[in-house]
Amino acid sequence: MKYFCSLAVFLCCSALLSGQADSPPLRVGVVGLVHTHVHWILGRESRGDIQIVGIAEPNRDLAERYAQQHGFSMDIVFNSLEEMLENTQPEAVTAFNTIYGHLDVVEQCAPKGIHVMVEKPLAVNLEHAQRMAGLAKKHGVLLLTNYETSWYGSNHLAKTMVDNGLIGPLRKIVVHDGHPGPKEIGVNEEFLEWLTDPELNGGGALTDFGCYGANLVTWLMNGQRPLSVTCVTQQFKPDIYPNVEDEATIIVTYPEAQAIIQASWNWPFNRKDIEIYGVTGFVINRDRENMDVLLDEKEGPYNQQAAPMEGARFDPFAFLAAAVSGEVAIPAYDLSSLENNIIVMEILEAAKESAVKGQTVRLK
Repeated sequence: MKYFCSLAVFLCCSALLSGQADSPPLRVGVVGLVHTHVHWILGRESRGDIQIVGIAEPNRDLAERYAQQHGFSMDIVFNSLEEMLENTQPEAVTAFNTIYGHLDVVEQCAPKGIHVMVEKPLAVNLEHAQRMAGLAKKHGVLLLTNYETSWYGSNHLAKTMVDNGLIGPLRKIVVHDGHPGPKEIGVNEEFLEWLTDPELNGGGALTDFGCYGANLVTWLMNGQRPLSVTCVTQQFKPDIYPNVEDEATIIVTYPEAQAIIQASWNWPFNRKDIEIYGVTGFVINRDRENMDVLLDEKEGPYNQQAAPMEGARFDPFAFLAAAVSGEVAIPAYDLSSLENNIIVMEILEAAKESAVKGQTVRLK
């Protein structure tokens, strides 16, 4: 039995989330250009849902390179966030600065009623995350976290299947994320400089890719907080990454399930895939579309193609515009939600502590 019925329901729900055509574009400021995921918003074709009104980036050489690449005017580039906010009055900002800098973005934007979407993870540590959450709640602004995997059709279809009980109660989730290493894949110097700095990034591979798994697992577990976190980190390439770990394995336990998060700068290829096992079946998402599903052992596994995301779930910026306008509500523990990403930070913080102490950390 293939999952065509629920897939149709999923696609119908996605279609209902579209409907941005009659709304004016959301005025968006871009904070920082040093995170190369910024190419996502800079190179995005116009959909009429957002308008980039300003960019805050003190590195003029970097800004000019990207201006030539993407065709934006240097007239909208400002040396500081404060200057950009004063001159452009954005309704929301997207943060592509260092992870350490996320707190400053929220400190400056939240009191002005400006919504914030940060690139994953939410913060450099749990303390920063809690301060950011407090500011967002105090001033009534959205504080969202963007992950590439939030916009994979396969992940959303898998969640629907899990919620409908098609593979039985969850027992084990295994997440693989990473690549051969940031230097090995050729990230630019501006990105590499802070990505391999334990203060500015909060760690190495553990932070960079462990957050993906923690985010997805928290979502699949409907916001359930873990009982414990155990983590082992290693440094296979100290000559390239002398200050941070390049390998991390995190085991997260729940009363009736276990998650294993493998974050690595040592994979022989780029990967963001997940295995979800229930009592009676499994879903294995190999990428954003290709899924292997087993619902009945006698029938065996089959391949499922997930449809691309549409409407407000098309990408993070369509979602941000729809969320700010009120066209979509963000459920608690949704992938982008503050509730989910506070738990992500708890898991990452406990993982760091576990790796240092060499023992399991139980969450309070």
